[in-house]
Amino acid sequence: MLLLQNLGYAHPNKDVLFDGLNLAVNHHQKIALIGNNGVGKSTLLKIIAGLLLPSVGLVTASSAPYYIPQHFGQFDGLTVAQALHIEGKIAALAEILDGQATDANLAVLDDDWTIEERSREALLQWGLAEVGLMQRMASLSGGQKTNVFLAGIAIHQPEIVLLDEPSNHLDTAGRQLLYDFIKASPSTLLVVSHDRKLLNLLPSVCELSRRGIALYGGNYEFYSEQKQVESHALNQDVKSREKALRKARETEREALERKQKQDARGKKNQDKAGLPAIVLGMMRNSAENSASRLKGIHAEKVGALSQELSELRKELPDTDKMKFGFDQSALHRGKVLFAATGLNYGYGARQLWPEDLSFQLHSGERLALHGPNGSGKTTLIKLLLGDLEPTRGTLHRAGSKAVFIDQDYSLIHDQLSVYEQAQHFNAAGLQEHEVKIRLTRFLFTKDYWAKPCRTLSGGEKMRLLLCCLMISHQAPDLIVLDEPTNNLDIQNLEILTAALHDYHGTLVVVSHDEYFLQQLQVARTLRLG
Repeated sequence: MLLLQNLGYAHPNKDVLFDGLNLAVNHHQKIALIGNNGVGKSTLLKIIAGLLLPSVGLVTASSAPYYIPQHFGQFDGLTVAQALHIEGKIAALAEILDGQATDANLAVLDDDWTIEERSREALLQWGLAEVGLMQRMASLSGGQKTNVFLAGIAIHQPEIVLLDEPSNHLDTAGRQLLYDFIKASPSTLLVVSHDRKLLNLLPSVCELSRRGIALYGGNYEFYSEQKQVESHALNQDVKSREKALRKARETEREALERKQKQDARGKKNQDKAGLPAIVLGMMRNSAENSASRLKGIHAEKVGALSQELSELRKELPDTDKMKFGFDQSALHRGKVLFAATGLNYGYGARQLWPEDLSFQLHSGERLALHGPNGSGKTTLIKLLLGDLEPTRGTLHRAGSKAVFIDQDYSLIHDQLSVYEQAQHFNAAGLQEHEVKIRLTRFLFTKDYWAKPCRTLSGGEKMRLLLCCLMISHQAPDLIVLDEPTNNLDIQNLEILTAALHDYHGTLVVVSHDEYFLQQLQVARTLRLG
């Protein structure tokens, strides 16, 4: 059992990240925790794990949770045993077997005589047969590091497991091991992830937002359907308020016009009647006061409707506020962009691919490059883009305009401001206000224009790059994406997917995210390794 009661957290500068969170997670329950980047998902997991203290509220757990963190190199100085928090037991066991059966060593081991054997079995289970307990984490790949932490579940056998983006660094085989664990595990699971295939394996979804935490009684597909219903209702409400506001303004204009005509006729009749000046003054004042009251009544109604509309628009999902529109590629559909015959790359007699590659890629196609980590996907991309030349075989490249989007969004220059970055792509010579209109369409309001690009999150860099491509005079003929989903939350994944739906050029995608590839309607797969 895991219970959050009135939980809140504020940063050291007193900025409140979240407040008033209440959630009950029952024994054996499996829940996905989702939300936009920056709402505090990782912070919430750290509080539940006991690594951070909440500002207010309580966390009650029936047993100590086992926490699998995101990793960015911060564990590289540790050994595998240290990362798994078993280094003490391993050292004590070694000393006992060496004849030093002291009270201290026996206390540390705590009768866990199978710790070394269980650890090796757990590492083997997660594809780490060659990884030693004394090996440095720095020597492992990103996926191997994740699998080390996942192996800790079998070692410690916790009742509650907290997982923070566990599929980020995993290849297809590693993800399948994770999916199998999620389905079979008897533990209580709370999982932060943007991997939609993983999320669909979890029977409940919690959404963390500025409004708090909301539980949806179904998997991600159910949640997505519910959000679409909510979004449709909200859009209908917005349209209804927009219509009411237009009607109110029209009514205001017509009423004021009628009043002006009545006052003009009245003044003409008064002048003809030859009334005394004092009487005419009183009548004019009365007419002005009446007009002012009429204007005030309508202004109040228009103001109230405007305020309601403004509040409703704030609730719209960001994807509903954005406007896409790639220009068309200059190449005709079906043109051969690449033709590879007996293609390979290597040094000396050692070639990267066991079998030479032969394939064609036509304009307008969508191709996924599949293969385990180290199978040469990035090398093939460099060959396609002309950054490398084949050491065997031939690769014909047709003249085309290509854009390479890697997971670090390196086309974005960190030293430039957001506006300067947009201008860098302004080949069409758009006026300043036109560039800023396009930035606003991609949610970069005036508060962002002077911001350095280095301060942007991964999702913001992705949105800025999409905006820059749409500012360009002509869409690229080819877009190559190398693991574009790794640093994105679900909201920005949906934005990227929606933008690429509007793109009619050629796509080459490296991704282990099967759901993302399905959404892009990728029709062909080239398997490597």
